Amino acid sequence: EVEDQDWERAWMDQFQPMRFGRRTFIVPWNQALPPEAQAQDAAVVRLDPGLAFGTGTHPTTALCLEWLDGQELAGCRVLAFGCGSGILGIAALLRGAESALGTDIDPQALEASRDNAGRNGLPADAFPVYLPEHLPTQAVDVVVANILAGPLVQLAPQISTLVKPGGRLALSGILAEQAEEVRRAYEGAFDLDPTADKDGWVRISGTRR
Repeated sequence: EVEDQDWERAWMDQFQPMRFGRRTFIVPWNQALPPEAQAQDAAVVRLDPGLAFGTGTHPTTALCLEWLDGQELAGCRVLAFGCGSGILGIAALLRGAESALGTDIDPQALEASRDNAGRNGLPADAFPVYLPEHLPTQAVDVVVANILAGPLVQLAPQISTLVKPGGRLALSGILAEQAEEVRRAYEGAFDLDPTADKDGWVRISGTRR
């Protein structure tokens, strides 16, 4: 028998600050900033994941954060497709995106995203989040979708139309053996970059034609 306890909180006790790329940091909301996260150009996301996916500890989230860290986001409108805890949309805003929005099928994820936006000092309207049926259809400059390979393939027509011509896309939640199927679903509309991998998971990115 295992003693009952708040497992989410117990896990959070082991959640430590992490760095992604050159200047993006994920720091638990209740911990002090590490020295390297205090640089003037650091983008620090204060996070409590609640019941939603997305802390940076999973390779797929790490791949997306590293990709965002390498992008020029000034003046860009960003969509986090499958926003989870809000980690990717908030990171994009703190990295200089003009605006960001998110969508998720899980109402708890929308709540977690709103809470984490507030923890990072963002105004209530800075990171609007929607259930899929209410998501605005206007195309944006950057879409990051960290969900699963099956839905990425199924939703490829919709996700593709959400990226402006010349806009950028990053996909993850994909196992290495699923990469080719996902690439085939997007290669007709995007010039795809080489696949990036981490611990058996991959990221597929590209530019909309």
